[in-house]
Amino acid sequence: MEKVVLKATRRTVIGKQVGALRRAGELPAILYGHNVEPTAISMNAKEVTKTLARVSASSLVTIDLDGKEFPTLVRERQREPIKGVIIHMDFQAVSLTEKIRANVSIVLTGASPAVKDFSAILVTTLNALELEALPQDLPERIVVDIAKLEKIGDGIHVSDLVLSDKVHVVSSTDEMIVLAAAPKTEVEEVAPTEAEVAVEEGAEPDVIEKGKKEEEGEEEEKKK
Repeated sequence: MEKVVLKATRRTVIGKQVGALRRAGELPAILYGHNVEPTAISMNAKEVTKTLARVSASSLVTIDLDGKEFPTLVRERQREPIKGVIIHMDFQAVSLTEKIRANVSIVLTGASPAVKDFSAILVTTLNALELEALPQDLPERIVVDIAKLEKIGDGIHVSDLVLSDKVHVVSSTDEMIVLAAAPKTEVEEVAPTEAEVAVEEGAEPDVIEKGKKEEEGEEEEKKK
C-alpha cells in the first residue's frame, strides 16, 4: 500500500478552547510512543477524515510533525455521539525495527454452499485477530473465504488461515471464526394439560373450589 502521510502542527490550545479549534476545521490529537514524548497536535479535520476512511486500524500512518516524520498506528478515534464525526485521535509512534502487537480485522468474502443449498445460518464468532509483527508487515485486514463452508456444521478456525511467515498469531489457533449453523426450526407445540383439556370439553376445571363449597354445605346441614 502507498505511504499514508498526515501533516500536523504542535498544539497549545487545550481544555475548553479546543471547541473553537474544531469549529475552525482543525482536529485535536495526541502523538505518543516510541522515542517521542506525549505531544498535543492539531491536524486538518477534512484531510484526516478523508485519508483514514481508506485505511485500517493496523495500517501505518506517517505523521509529518513540523517536517519530522513519525510512523504511527491509529490507537483511538473519538467520535461525536450524534453526528458521528471524529473529534479527537490518538496516534502511537512505532519503531520499524521492533515487533508490536495489534488487532487486525477479519473480513468474510465469497459465497457459502451451506447457505445456498441447506439454508445454513452463518455465525461469526471472531471479528479480529491479534497478531505480532513489524509494523510494516502487519496486514491491513484478514480476508476469509467462506466458500469452504459446504455443509451445515462446517466451520473455519484460526488454524485454517494461511498467513505470512512474517506475522505471529497471538490469539488461540483453536478459536472459531465463522460457523455454518443449522437454520432455526419452528417452536414445537406443547401438549395441553389435563385441566386445559377439561376446559375445552366443557367440564368444570375448579374441582378444588367445588369440593370446598360442598364441604361447607354439609357443615350447614349438620348445624340444622
